[in-house]
Amino acid sequence: MRRQFSLPAEDMEWLECQGRPYELVAEGSVLRVVLYQLALPDGYNERVVDVNVRIESGYPDTQLDMAYFFPALSRTNGRPIGAASPDSFDGKIWQRWSRHRTPANPWRPGVDNLSTHFELIAEWLKKELHK
Repeated sequence: MRRQFSLPAEDMEWLECQGRPYELVAEGSVLRVVLYQLALPDGYNERVVDVNVRIESGYPDTQLDMAYFFPALSRTNGRPIGAASPDSFDGKIWQRWSRHRTPANPWRPGVDNLSTHFELIAEWLKKELHK
């Protein structure tokens, strides 16, 4: 498993506790955490996917944003997933979900981290099924 850059200790501890493979991949100047075998709620075409998150310059003071899924997701009820687009990374085409924090839920430096971002991703996955 690739470890091409480092993260704060609390992020590394969280990744290790997930019990699934992960990688820290640098592609040019773009850094991404790839978490493999993420279980999805019922209602998607896949039961398990890989998900990656871009680590922006200045993290952890700079917020994490969006999520990228492989393979691409669709809803089993046929309704489209909004604000999704293809994104090429690491030799694959990932599905980028353009989801962002809001003024009501801003990034909190010193509080938010990789684990809270993945909590937000889980929330996005659940909310998408109820649109």
